[in-house]
Amino acid sequence: MSKRDVLIEKYAADLRTKCKVEPDMDLLRKVTIGCGPAIYNADSETVAASDPAEVERVRSNFLMKKLGLPETPDLQKAIDSVVEIYGKSERNKYRAVMYYMLVKHFKKEAVYG
Repeated sequence: MSKRDVLIEKYAADLRTKCKVEPDMDLLRKVTIGCGPAIYNADSETVAASDPAEVERVRSNFLMKKLGLPETPDLQKAIDSVVEIYGKSERNKYRAVMYYMLVKHFKKEAVYG
């Protein structure tokens, strides 16, 4: 099993146990691949949800650029909602899991089609 496959299984386990979501494994794989090399770095594989600069990067680079969403207050509300579902006290919020949940929230699966 490749290192990426191991990480995808770890992300799927987080979705099942911490977020109470049964993941679409095909979409999770595509979102994980879309994260690129960031998933292999301990610092960049997670999202620091308490860091305003990090949240802004998720909003501008992922939601607006990658998913093509317009800048509205709904973007921040969605990020807050995902953080709440994942668990505010959860220290490791994996980037691929956060992105997967945001894709599902905005029904933007077609971006990864």
